[in-house]
Amino acid sequence: MLHNIPTDELGPRGEAMVEAVGKCVHCGFCLPACPTYQELESEMDSPRGRILLMKSVLEGDLEMEHAQPHIDRCLGCLACVTHCPSGVEYGELVSSYRDHVEHKKGNRKYSLRDWLVGLTLPYTKRFRLAVTLGRLTKPLQCAVPKSLRPMLDLVPDELPARQPLPELIPAEGKRRGRVALLVGCAQQVLAPDINASAARVLSRNGIEVYVARDQGCCGALAWHTGQGNKASKFARQLMSTVPGDVDCFVTTAAGCGSAISEYPLLLAGTDLEQDARRLAARTMDISAYLDQLDLVPVPALETTKRVAYHDACHLGHAQAVRNEPRRLLRQIGNLELVELSDTDTCCGSAGTYNIEQPEIAHSLGRKKADLVIATGASAVVTGNIGCLVQIEKHLQESSNRVAVLHTVQILDRAYQKKLV
Repeated sequence: MLHNIPTDELGPRGEAMVEAVGKCVHCGFCLPACPTYQELESEMDSPRGRILLMKSVLEGDLEMEHAQPHIDRCLGCLACVTHCPSGVEYGELVSSYRDHVEHKKGNRKYSLRDWLVGLTLPYTKRFRLAVTLGRLTKPLQCAVPKSLRPMLDLVPDELPARQPLPELIPAEGKRRGRVALLVGCAQQVLAPDINASAARVLSRNGIEVYVARDQGCCGALAWHTGQGNKASKFARQLMSTVPGDVDCFVTTAAGCGSAISEYPLLLAGTDLEQDARRLAARTMDISAYLDQLDLVPVPALETTKRVAYHDACHLGHAQAVRNEPRRLLRQIGNLELVELSDTDTCCGSAGTYNIEQPEIAHSLGRKKADLVIATGASAVVTGNIGCLVQIEKHLQESSNRVAVLHTVQILDRAYQKKLV
């Protein structure tokens, strides 16, 4: 227990919270890895400081309102987990704590921004309509409430054409496997070509692809902002659409894959906890799944192309998927893969963070874009839709010559000899 607070008072996730707090030895290895500590140079805006704040709130020694600004400024990027020598599961702690605080607050009054995000972003049709209306509103931005302007800044000038996928994409040639594909919510609006590319690459490599019609949002955005009940509903719906006869459940967005890996914690103590564990165990990022296959040879590019790779936080830190996408890219002849000088630091997207904390997010995005430009690459590749949107936005402020693509899009274009 945390002093005099029994674990059961913290709910089914109490044990994970207590264990994380207890493991932290306050060594400080997390400080230089933390983006907000880098930006603000404040102890309370570091993982070590936030753990102390959360511990004090849970023990009743500190009012949650005093800790909340610092907790809200956490990106949840989990760079601290990668660098922690004590194995503190900070992600399990901060998500569970945020949900715990939401329940303690009771009937929270959500801001207009929070209400709009929650009402639209996890729902593909609503989000498409919201983005369309946002494009019309952009010229009137000065008349829009200040809290909503960061949302408008992220609205693209135009939306890509829809690329609906059939429910079943057959394997080309001899079938080597069968997977279910998560298409997500916002990604289907902002970059539908990612899922279409994934389906084509999988099919080309002998994998049959099943796409459930009513899968919906994975719940990542709700879970990482403390809305556990809402996230649980999304998780239950998604789990009900994944058939049992697939080899694995493939994701193309790092944030979604990371959220599904947390389903056992999200659904702890419920009737679906064991099902959540089974789904989490057979969920794989597209790059990790393709990396284990003996890929059909990828045609070499006609001319050398320099490409930079950005590690999405919820792929590299949360899922420890780092080498797999690099190995895939290196299978493409005449593709020169270069590294960013800072591979560990978040780009500032972090779900809805660039809407909620625009100043910090802008600084991080600007730095990441500068690192990309410094490589001299003609394209930057990553594995998460949030990173793609964030990096592209900041690249456009100084250069529009750098393409921003998902790993599987690069493979797909190389197969089709369209990568120029």
